[in-house]
Amino acid sequence: MSHDHAGDPKLTTHVRTGEQSVFHRREFDAPAALVQRAHTEAELFARWLGPRGTTVRLDRFEPVTGGAFRYVVEADGGSWAFRGSYHEVTPRQIVHTWEYEAEPGATLETLRFFDLANGRSVLEVLSTYTSREACDAMIASGMDGGMDSNFERLDEVLAGL
Repeated sequence: MSHDHAGDPKLTTHVRTGEQSVFHRREFDAPAALVQRAHTEAELFARWLGPRGTTVRLDRFEPVTGGAFRYVVEADGGSWAFRGSYHEVTPRQIVHTWEYEAEPGATLETLRFFDLANGRSVLEVLSTYTSREACDAMIASGMDGGMDSNFERLDEVLAGL
């Protein structure tokens, strides 16, 4: 599952780091604070999350320590609901759980935002699943391609800010 795109910083790297975790890394042509803002402002978040051709309905969005979220990705013929709790939201870091409501079992995600030279930044995400089997299933689902697609959309949102 290791997808190492070190030669192209616009692609996301996905590396399994243990039985229950996957590490993701992506560079952006925007400062870290702006990338984090796109994760914590409802209007921006809804613009880049989900596959192309879908819309995101935010039922609850409280990206603060102790807050929670619930959103539904909607497309012709279907909808998929996700929820979670924010354990820590500070400058340069977000720690939250994430759960697809149709398949219970929360994932713990730690997002860290770092500045690079020339106004660029990197986002590092560590996703820790409830079991080896849950991690295997998420990898088999093609989540890395979905994350890549989301980040391509995020690039477009950031370019417009």
